Formats: sequence, structure tokens, C-alpha cells
Amino acid sequence: MITYVAIGLAVLLALSIPVGAALFILGFGLDVFFSPLPLMRGLGQMVYSSSDSFLLIAIPLFVLLGEILVRAGIAERTYATLDTWFSWLPGGLVHANIGTATMFSATSGSSVATAATVATVAMPQAERQGYDPKLFAGAIAAGGTLGIMLPPSINLIVYGFLTQTSVPQLFMAGIIPGLMMAVGFMLITAIICKIKPSLGGPSRSFTWRQRLAGLPHLLPVFLVFAVIIGSIYRGWATPTEAAAIGVAMALVIAAFHGAVTVANIRAALLGTIRTTSMVMFVIVGAYFLNYALGATGLGRQLTAFLNDLGLGPYGMLLVIILMYIALGFFIETLALMIATIPIVVPIITDLGFDKVWFGILMIVLIEMALITPPVGLNLYVVQGARKNGRLSEVMIGVIPFVFVMLLMVALLVAFPRIALFFAPA
Repeated sequence: MITYVAIGLAVLLALSIPVGAALFILGFGLDVFFSPLPLMRGLGQMVYSSSDSFLLIAIPLFVLLGEILVRAGIAERTYATLDTWFSWLPGGLVHANIGTATMFSATSGSSVATAATVATVAMPQAERQGYDPKLFAGAIAAGGTLGIMLPPSINLIVYGFLTQTSVPQLFMAGIIPGLMMAVGFMLITAIICKIKPSLGGPSRSFTWRQRLAGLPHLLPVFLVFAVIIGSIYRGWATPTEAAAIGVAMALVIAAFHGAVTVANIRAALLGTIRTTSMVMFVIVGAYFLNYALGATGLGRQLTAFLNDLGLGPYGMLLVIILMYIALGFFIETLALMIATIPIVVPIITDLGFDKVWFGILMIVLIEMALITPPVGLNLYVVQGARKNGRLSEVMIGVIPFVFVMLLMVALLVAFPRIALFFAPA
């Protein structure tokens, strides 16, 4: 049965069938061939119960927040400001790519949206100033992954929903690892470009007056982030309420920049509908598949198989980490999370590990899946923004950043307080 699910999911995704539909098809197959219960009779109630949650309302709100800020020109202004602060470092504008991705992650909630936004703004600069296309594009793809680590993160909301874990705690737990990875990305870039300066393009210097003049352009992102996370951390608002406050603030910021137009609002709403529909379809499909897996006993079989390996807690954790790395090459990230969480998280908690900590560890592994071929979505997003060159160049460019992520996994396992400092268990 495990073989059926693994091969079936791989074949359906290879046929370009949407992830949500693939999950439903696998669930139907389990119902017909393996389940002793008529699961289809409960499908309607299952679909309703899996989507009837106040917490899930935060997803479209956070998506809308990012859509509004993009159309208000915040990304362009942020990029231009960070250019003045970081272009003197070995690597030049590559650091601005990572910095902009980090800041926009704090308002977007989506890695793909973050990568697409930064790529659209940055790629013209690469050609104009003679940067190595591999490292430049790889930095954007890797920096975009921070969109699901730094709060507000759609993936952390989904994880909290499926595991009944505190979303505010997950948000706070993602801050330090997310910032550490951003610094790690910049550090590896500086080292590479120090060794081989031609990869980084020309270093440029700006006056302090130019740098300070751009700081007001960073205030909208800091303000939105501070209000959302501050209100959640202080207990003044739930994640859903904080998301609504964030949308209201984004509209005020957009109005200040003269970007509240019918065309922009329409585009933002359409973008929100597309993204939210995709996420919810995957959630509902995975809910049905997980229910079918439970009815057929696959979860118990997999748990028994792992227990029979006779490994200790950290040996079992290593097997799970390797499993996520391997599956991340072939399965879309949100589908990977939703399909494995109901099976893996109970094993993790039985081993004595903290659910909040494991949620952050899983997100790092999911981030790796976003930039590893053949299914890494950020690779295709960045390549689409380049409009020339080969996809293989982007794949080569992300390799140094994958090593930073692997280091982050090791640090999280060795020092769990990195994730639990702001979110104690």
C-alpha cells in the first residue's frame, strides 16, 4: 500500500495533474481497492470540516497583504534602498537580492510569491551590470524560500492547523532560524565572491546621505511586520485578526503611494483568489487522502515499520530528515507537508521531540525542496523572470545555498533553542 501511494503520487504529478486533484484520486483509489469502509459517503462532511476553520481565513488575508504591497511598489523601493547598503560587499547586488527577499518574506507568506517579486525587480540589473547569471539567479531562488519560514507564513499556518499547534508560537519560532539563514546566504555569497570576484559583478559605493535617504522606504515593511507579529506575540490578536489588520495597513500604505486604483485592487484580489484556491484545494484533497490512509491502516503500518528499525530517537529523526530530502526532489512542497504530517508528527511526538521545533525543522527541509530539481518551484519562477538562458544555470546557482540549509538543519538538531528561544515549549 505504501508503494501504491508513493508510485501513484509520482505518476500523477509527472502527468501534470494538479496536486489537489492527485490527492483526491489517490484517496478514491484507496477507498475502492483497500478500504473496508465506504469512505465516499463521508466525503461531503470531510470537505466541509477540513475547510471550516477560523484559522484558515488568515491564508487569503496574508496573501492579499502581499499582493497589495507588491502593487504599491514597495518591493522596488526596498530593493533600491538595500542596493545602497549592501553593494559594497563582495557579491554586490546579490546581497540586495537576499535582503529584499528577507524583508518581503515578512509580508508575503509565500516563497513562490517572494521569489517572483524579487526576480522581476532584480533580473534586469544582473544583465545591465554584468553579474554571473548562475549565482545571481540562485540567490533569488534561495532567498525566496524564506517566505515560508519568516512570519507570516502560509505553510506554518497549515502546519499549525493540521497538528493543532499554536500558530503564534510557530511564527515566533521561525524568526531566528529565518534570519540566521538569510545571514548564512549572504555570508556564503561573500565568501564565494571573495574567492572569485568575477561572479559578483562590480562593487559600488554610496554616500551615507544616499543610504539614509532610502531608509524611509523600508518603514512600510518594518511597520507591517511589527504590527502583525507584535499584536500576535502580545496576545492582542489572533493570527487571523492580525492578518486583517495587516491588510488594512497595506491599503493605507498603498493609498499613501497613490497605488489604490481599481486596476491594482482587481489584480490583487484575482491573485489572492488564485493562490488561496490552490492552497485550499490541496488541503481538502490531502485531508481526504489522510482519512483514507487512516482507514486502510497505512499510518499504523508505517509507524510499525519505523519502530521495527530499532533506532533511537535521533536515529529515527535522521531517517525522517533523509526521507524529506529524498521526497523533496519529486513532490511539491505543500503536498509533501500535508501528505506526511499526519504520519510523521505523531512519531516525532512519541519520540519526545517538540512539535513547534519539528515544525521549523520541517520548514527548512521543505525550503530545500523549493530549490532542488526537478520539482523545485522557485527554480522555474526565477527562470521565467530571466526570459533567457538555461534552467540548469539556476540549478547550479542554488547549490551553495542548499549547503547553508543543510547546516541549518544540523544546527536545529544540535541546538533546539534556536527555534524555541522566542517560543518556549
